[in-house]
Amino acid sequence: MPGLSTATNGRILFGGDYNPEQWPEETWHEDVRLMKDAAVNSVTLGVFSWSKLEPTAGAREFGWLDRLMDLMHEHGIGVVLATPTSSPPPWMGHLHPDTLPVDQDGRTEWWGGRQHFSHSSATYRRYAAAVTEDLAARYGGHPALTMWHINNEYCTYDWSDEAAARFRRWLQGRYGTLDALNEAWGTAFWSQGYGDWAEIHTPRHAHYLKNPSQVLDFRRFTSDMLLECYTAERDIVRRATPHTPVTSNFMPLWAGQDAWRWAAEEDVVSVDLYPDPRDPAGAQHGALVQDMTRSQARGPWMLMEQAAGPVNWRGVNHPKPRGLNRLWSLQAVARGADAVCYFQWRQSRQGAEKFHSGMVSHAGEEGRTYQEVKQLGADLAKISGRVTDRHTVNDIAILHDWHAWWASSQDGRLSAHVDHPAVLHAWHRALWESHLTTDFAHPEHDLGGYKLVVVPQLYLLTDAAVDNLLAYVRGGGTLVSGFLTGVADEDDRVRPGGMDPRLRDLFGIRTLHEWWPLEPGEPAECDGFRGTLWSEEIEKTEEAVAEASYKGGELDGLPAVLRKGRAWYVSTLPEPESLRALLARIAAGAGAAPVLDGLPGQVEAVRRGDLLFLLNHGREAVTVEVPGSHRDLLTDAEVSDEITLGRHGVAVLTP
Repeated sequence: MPGLSTATNGRILFGGDYNPEQWPEETWHEDVRLMKDAAVNSVTLGVFSWSKLEPTAGAREFGWLDRLMDLMHEHGIGVVLATPTSSPPPWMGHLHPDTLPVDQDGRTEWWGGRQHFSHSSATYRRYAAAVTEDLAARYGGHPALTMWHINNEYCTYDWSDEAAARFRRWLQGRYGTLDALNEAWGTAFWSQGYGDWAEIHTPRHAHYLKNPSQVLDFRRFTSDMLLECYTAERDIVRRATPHTPVTSNFMPLWAGQDAWRWAAEEDVVSVDLYPDPRDPAGAQHGALVQDMTRSQARGPWMLMEQAAGPVNWRGVNHPKPRGLNRLWSLQAVARGADAVCYFQWRQSRQGAEKFHSGMVSHAGEEGRTYQEVKQLGADLAKISGRVTDRHTVNDIAILHDWHAWWASSQDGRLSAHVDHPAVLHAWHRALWESHLTTDFAHPEHDLGGYKLVVVPQLYLLTDAAVDNLLAYVRGGGTLVSGFLTGVADEDDRVRPGGMDPRLRDLFGIRTLHEWWPLEPGEPAECDGFRGTLWSEEIEKTEEAVAEASYKGGELDGLPAVLRKGRAWYVSTLPEPESLRALLARIAAGAGAAPVLDGLPGQVEAVRRGDLLFLLNHGREAVTVEVPGSHRDLLTDAEVSDEITLGRHGVAVLTP
């Protein structure tokens, strides 16, 4: 199948969502002039254009899009053409109420915003297929077309009657019989046994706690229904243009899609990324999302959306300080992006996102935002030929699984303060701050190429995943796991003894007596550090070594950090500095080393192919030791043994 390299043609794609239907046509030529000045070589058209393309049911108005496609081609700008199906026109909901989603309280979600479609609606799917067929037929042979973009940020939940009917069919396909479903859902509890498929509904609002296995399956079903919508449109454009790659943009670390499964269905994996410029951990959040997206793509990926300045959906929407847009964009390139794009090209004057920044802000051509965009375009042009389609090899993999996240985040758990994404961020941050670069992997992936595998938390593990972890350690790998891992099977059934017995044996745990969650701000004192959030009453086997023990309280003297051979178990969440030191120690013992030694704390070093990216996330200049002779591709300057990076400065060094 075609990949991102088919669209890039040796260049880094640079541009963003272009919504010219919001502007008078005379503005289009001015846009093209500004695009060329900024070295923009790619725009995404049509994302929210359904009512413009199909103003009434069955009508088609393509003339405006014809002129735009021709205009882009005339000026050498490629088009990522979107299907407009994320935002149906008002006439659809008016004529066909069955296309509208229903929330868990049974209330209809009306048009007037976006994503107001039921993924299960046969009517919606029919209209979506029809407009996609006509787009593919009309523009499949257009020379400006470089990629297809299906829908936008799939994120719709639906508890409607039509979704319930599809849910029942999905469950019949998964379980076959009601006996098997009742067993998987544990319906003997609270008299929930089902005697007829018609009795099963989507898990709407209930008087008290919902059945967690039903909710888990509803999460799986929702991801699968959205994926069906994507693949239906993807298959239409593939038939028309088999050599043109297809993508749909993920939201970063969003709970609604099993992105491992989705990525396998995409030619190009793309993501939207909006770290808060005021967040001290914003750069690390970006690195995590970039690492995860690169790992899903198993190679180069596309930064589909970012903000050139402020967004409009936080409580307070701060602009990006000078240089931060360039820094974070080049961070994405360092971590595998072959496309750096924005929402959107020109900042809107009306609508819900008129205060969301664009590459051309309300300040226009002379504004700082556009001037910084121009500089970034020039920088990307300098490195394009040296970086595109190059891969990064890392020694460390972090394991993540959406099913484990879904199962661990339901009501009725031991601590509402244990948040799966927050724990994941804490462990990734500890490695990132130690200058250790990482991939992400699914727990059933082949892990044999990694020196260290890190499991921040995987509450749910399949039998295949457990077997995979055991095989990895038996094969000589080093494994370190956080608390609440391997507790449940794929039906959210608690494993015997509160943790899979095979994992207990792997880590040297004789008995896991009790879980001891901690209140916010309540520490668990341990040898040499403080634990937070969680603790566990563990009795170890004779073969295991307590690398740290609890001090005081009910767990006094019991192991907090346990090691048996190359398998480590951390039963609490150490404070950030302590977790960083622990993981750095384990990584060193496994033979995983930072890209460069002696890096200042605010400097990130990443290798992509034979290029070394140095990124200064601080606001002060800093000098970095880089032994040997190099050339900085951004400045064309020769570098010997050290380089000074200014505020938010970046260097891309050749060997």
